[in-house]
Amino acid sequence: MQQLARSRNTAQKVVLRSRIVLKKMEGLSQEAIAEHLDTSRVTVGLWLKRYQNGGIPALLKDAPRSGRIPQLTEEKEKEIIEATLHSVPSEATHWSVRTMAEAQKVSRMSVHRVWKKYNIKPHLVKTFKISNDPHFVEKVKDIVGLYLNPPERAFVLSVDEKSQIQALDRTQPGLPIKKGHAGTMTHDYKRHGTTTLFAALNILDGRVISACMQKHRQDEFLKFLKKIDKETPQDLDLHLIADNYGAHKTARVQAWLKRHPRFTMHFTPTSSSWLNMVERFFSELTTKRVRRGIFRSVKELEKAITDFVEKHNEKPKIFTWTKDADTILAKVAKCKELLGTGH
Repeated sequence: MQQLARSRNTAQKVVLRSRIVLKKMEGLSQEAIAEHLDTSRVTVGLWLKRYQNGGIPALLKDAPRSGRIPQLTEEKEKEIIEATLHSVPSEATHWSVRTMAEAQKVSRMSVHRVWKKYNIKPHLVKTFKISNDPHFVEKVKDIVGLYLNPPERAFVLSVDEKSQIQALDRTQPGLPIKKGHAGTMTHDYKRHGTTTLFAALNILDGRVISACMQKHRQDEFLKFLKKIDKETPQDLDLHLIADNYGAHKTARVQAWLKRHPRFTMHFTPTSSSWLNMVERFFSELTTKRVRRGIFRSVKELEKAITDFVEKHNEKPKIFTWTKDADTILAKVAKCKELLGTGH
């Protein structure tokens, strides 16, 4: 046993097993052996038992492992896939590995392997809505054209409002993050009001022009247009991409745009906010600063948003559009065909 424990030619796992037995012969407890050899108590107990039952030869070889996982037949895999895709359990809206395993008379791990193999995820669902804008094609080509081939001597700005951002304070202090444990926040909160963030993302350099306002009517939108006019070079044309919110199209707004001909509005199709690249910036703001923030007043919230925008503009992140209009239109057309809503 001592030769095994000291030999340089012995596998390290055998050396450890031998040392465990030798320490036990010295009278040490399992806890002391585990601590001394920097291993677990389970490992110590396992190899002491193996030695007791089989002596030194038991230390020289690993325990027999389980055999190969039994494979399902192709027919059974097909049955599981068909049931997953074309049926639902009577008591639920979708299958789980356990309900499918019970229905198909197989193990839940077998179901899990089949779903993983064919990348089927019944527990997930994504939301969508296809635009019914009669000018959908023209608008997509117009906006994607601005992203992929912006005009010379001009800025392309993606403009939108993120309304009703709530200043939320938690009812109790949370616990900080530490090793092995996530930080905590109470599920309930105190409301301290809301603000609306107006933002214009420059697609060429990633910088953001922003302003926080209490409302988002035509008055506030006009005020933001004036801010854009003031903070951009006067010798450049401005192409603004915006959604179809009513405040963007009022008579007063149209009159102001006529007096400022360097502004050109490009409206996204209805139900197509994904075409407006400033939504990417809003997503980062929500994830990194707002969602887990604690704000005791609207003023605190607005300062946090302003600080985030300023930090972003120090090292602006450019959001690059990659899909051309034809690719997008082909995907939408396929979606309509599958849904039977082609128009």
